[in-house]
Amino acid sequence: MGKLRLVVVGQAAFGAKVLEALAQKEEVLVAFTPPGGRGEPVLAAGARLGVPVYQPARMKDPEVLTTIRGLGADLGVMAFVTDHPSLLPRHRGASAINWAIIQGDQKTGLTIFWPDAGIDTGPILLQKEVGIGPDDTVGSLYFEKLFPLGVNALVEAVELVKAGRAPRLPQEEALATYEPPCAEEHAWIDWAQPVQQVYNLIRGTSPQPGATTRFRGQKLKVYDSQQKGAAAAPPGQVVAVDSQGFQIACRDGSILVKRVQPQGGDKIASTEYARQAGLRVGDSLGK
Repeated sequence: MGKLRLVVVGQAAFGAKVLEALAQKEEVLVAFTPPGGRGEPVLAAGARLGVPVYQPARMKDPEVLTTIRGLGADLGVMAFVTDHPSLLPRHRGASAINWAIIQGDQKTGLTIFWPDAGIDTGPILLQKEVGIGPDDTVGSLYFEKLFPLGVNALVEAVELVKAGRAPRLPQEEALATYEPPCAEEHAWIDWAQPVQQVYNLIRGTSPQPGATTRFRGQKLKVYDSQQKGAAAAPPGQVVAVDSQGFQIACRDGSILVKRVQPQGGDKIASTEYARQAGLRVGDSLGK
């Protein structure tokens, strides 16, 4: 069989890598990517590969569909929609990586699926599983595990379609979960919770949207951290300030905070923040 004629829809670095990988094996007729910064990597990859790249304001615009239909493509590949970063039907929604870590999952993965009218509800083509390490953040889980795995999985999925062996396995609705996009409203730290739960929240919101607390009435986002042992202090109280950062008591342990973002400021080392804000042992953080 000859090369498949593909339309690729993607964004950011992941979309660019998928475009490059598929162009090595099949004929990519055209790529679509959003306007602005998210589209720049795909635009640059298209220029290198000689693939035309369009940047419509909305993929749902009628002229976009007319263009795609006129190409005579064999398959459309969406490199940020049909590769979902969870083991569907678990963690449907836009923040699957965040919620897997926040909820303490020990494994996750990605799912290549056939889109339908629902949110991440289409039949499954293939899945790949990865472990969630005890100190994984959203950033490490995505860039070190799911990103490279996802590029290879989409190439494998296209090969299965080409060979006529691509399954359409219905999702088991009884096992389905859905969570909303993870935003600041979901990321407030309750220092009175078990330390593992607090640590999961911090890991599951790093680098976005950042776990949030308050110090002297100002918001403070917490990023890099480390789980530590129990501290003889009320939850939220600062129990140590040293060259590593500052340590906050939780219900049954404590958290060493290493990197933060003050309200209206940039991300900085927690040692620098403690110096600037005058944070000391005995101070308290909380909502």
